[in-house]
Amino acid sequence: MQQQLIVFTRYPEPGNAKTRLIPALGEEGAAMLSRQMTEHTLRQVRSLQQQLSIAVEIRFAGGTIERMQQWLGQDWTYTPQGEGDLGDRLTRSLQTAFAGGIQQAIVIGTDCPELDSQQLREAFQALEQSPLVLGPANDGGYYLIGMNRFIPELFANIAWSTSTVLQQTLEIAKTLKIAIAQLPMLSDVDYPEDLAVWFGCHNRVNSTNV
Repeated sequence: MQQQLIVFTRYPEPGNAKTRLIPALGEEGAAMLSRQMTEHTLRQVRSLQQQLSIAVEIRFAGGTIERMQQWLGQDWTYTPQGEGDLGDRLTRSLQTAFAGGIQQAIVIGTDCPELDSQQLREAFQALEQSPLVLGPANDGGYYLIGMNRFIPELFANIAWSTSTVLQQTLEIAKTLKIAIAQLPMLSDVDYPEDLAVWFGCHNRVNSTNV
């Protein structure tokens, strides 16, 4: 079984990273949080790799491959996200994965610190029974989408960055008669009022490591 996890992230350049948090944290603080959240997510991915033999690709915006390697190391596969809205970039990443022989592909971002390696494993397991798995976020979007075949219709005519992304996606899947597995609802960290989610997860991790 060829499985791939695709991680969407951004190079943490001050002024261009987590911009909706700049009013609360400043440009440097928002970029630092972006850096920490990506590193936190990749620690969960490392843990998953100890359980499953999966390929991992980091699809990045901003920066360069060289800067990404300097930041996160050279043992990941890096690919620029490219142009277009989120739907275009998701479509491109998944189309490439399935064209390359991948049989199960999951895409996540780095905005959901509650997402852990066990939930990622459950998402891959869900794709053994269902063609589509979604991780709903409490802002009306989703923190994870996975499929066992390429379904480009799921990314067409979606109002991205709105509270209706998940609902629109579910409606498209229903129209296509695609069975859906759903993970637990989790919280994204996008706005100042979401910061408590990050600090809660961060404190739990630190207390576990003491």
